Amino acid sequence: MVGRATAYSLMPRAVSSFLQAAPPSGSKPLPDFGEIPPSASGITWVHTAGLSFSKYLPETAGAGCAFLDYDNDGWMDIYLVNSGKCDFYTPPQRLRNALYHNNRDGTFTDVTEKAGVTGNAYGMGVAVGDYDNDGFPDIYVTQYAQGILYHNNGDGTFTDVTAQAGVCTPGWSTSAVWFDYDNDGRLDLFVLQFAQLDKTIWCGNKLSGERWYCHPSFYKPMPCWLFHNNGDGTFTDVSKASGIDRSLAKGWGVVAADINNDGWMDLFVGNDTVPNFLFVNRGNGRFDEIGALSGVGYNPLGRARSGMGVDACDYDQDGWMDLFVANIDHERFSLYHNDRDETFTDVAPAFGIASGTLLLSGMGQKFFDYDNDGNSDLLLCNGHPELNVDKMVPGVTYAEPMMLYRNTGRGFEDVSKQSGPVFSKRIAGRGLAVGDFDNDGSVDALVSVSNDAPILLRNNRGSQNHWLGIHLVGRKCNRDAVGAKMTYRAGDLERHQFKVGGGSYLSYHDPRIVLGLGPRTKIDWLEVKWPQPSGSSERLKNLPIDRYIKIVEGEGQWK
Repeated sequence: MVGRATAYSLMPRAVSSFLQAAPPSGSKPLPDFGEIPPSASGITWVHTAGLSFSKYLPETAGAGCAFLDYDNDGWMDIYLVNSGKCDFYTPPQRLRNALYHNNRDGTFTDVTEKAGVTGNAYGMGVAVGDYDNDGFPDIYVTQYAQGILYHNNGDGTFTDVTAQAGVCTPGWSTSAVWFDYDNDGRLDLFVLQFAQLDKTIWCGNKLSGERWYCHPSFYKPMPCWLFHNNGDGTFTDVSKASGIDRSLAKGWGVVAADINNDGWMDLFVGNDTVPNFLFVNRGNGRFDEIGALSGVGYNPLGRARSGMGVDACDYDQDGWMDLFVANIDHERFSLYHNDRDETFTDVAPAFGIASGTLLLSGMGQKFFDYDNDGNSDLLLCNGHPELNVDKMVPGVTYAEPMMLYRNTGRGFEDVSKQSGPVFSKRIAGRGLAVGDFDNDGSVDALVSVSNDAPILLRNNRGSQNHWLGIHLVGRKCNRDAVGAKMTYRAGDLERHQFKVGGGSYLSYHDPRIVLGLGPRTKIDWLEVKWPQPSGSSERLKNLPIDRYIKIVEGEGQWK
């Protein structure tokens, strides 16, 4: 143990007392998730979709969001992606992305221009990772028609290094993920492409002249990109050599996780109108795409669905990573249980998730323990891509409510209605990121809304239980420790969590992991199994609770 006070060790559960006062005696309790208005947070930025008469498909898709600590002060900042000028859209006034600095008092300050991360095209999503292991997170923004890599200079500013880094992605990129596919201790970059945007395609009612957005099946699928980190600030495009480019995508969401426990990070991709991909990493620089063989590629009738956001989590604590994908209305969402032989079984019908999402179109989602009871729950944001869907499909609307499924330890329970007014609000939800912006141990959420202001949600439920927040720092492995496994015991509770890469839709999350303890007031031990190349394990005891700590690979202690 290190007794020195740090930005992490000074964050007990009481730190948020000045951020959210307790309700007066006799008043209604706070909702599990409370919406923080822009007047309180200072986040005044609004997304602009650039909706047009011509109905270009990217107008329906964006945009993403992220929690990140860009200045390493121990508090989560926020990044929001906007559309922008491109060959089909010229905004009447300049549009830009937004970086908001956390003021540590529940408010945020816009520092975008000073930081130099405005974006330069029609923005889609964001991926955050420290690719050069210098201790400062870098930002990759997916865009149409060219992605952009911002290197963090460590002084509050960023530099566009896309060209010199060699990560140019001409086309329509959507989600991206940082992960170490070859276990050399450096983060590599996977970038998902949606389709070839053919602007000559016309869809609508030719008699009336009314146009609508073309179904994704009209567009040509395209290959994805995989960039190998060379360790000198540059990358090599290994899409072909790895086998990644052999599978043509219409991809929206991606998550990196080790699905077969072989020590190599795999990729699960949610595709729209083509089968979902499961790229299994064979450890020799090559990937096998086994989506159809594994049971995650198609629905039970052998049809491809409209996959949007995806995530991975060992929801039942059997030691194997399970998968989740959200689909469009009438296609049902899927929770794939890992059968431990590179195949999966969809258990969403058994848990009521399939029927509960029948009329919804899922976008962003994330597994996390919102109530800190030790079980991973599931938060979903929804919204149909077609503005006029209510005129086309009975019972389906463009704006849709969010949903929250609580993991009971025996299955999932829909607790949306009792978790706050925000779950009765209908929105055109897109990206969803989770992160503890007020450092009270209750993991909060950020939702991007198409053509509207984002929604910042404070979690008021998690602080009712005990917790420990962990910031892992790799030394031999990648600094972000993507791929690490943490196991902990607190009395009768023993749980483990895997640190995945990415997940959700166009978004990125707080890199720290919060371990829920329920009512227990002591952690017996915590074991960290670091990713390769070391693959070593460290067991720590005498840990505090209700605060954040930092664990550095190889030091055998916490800070």
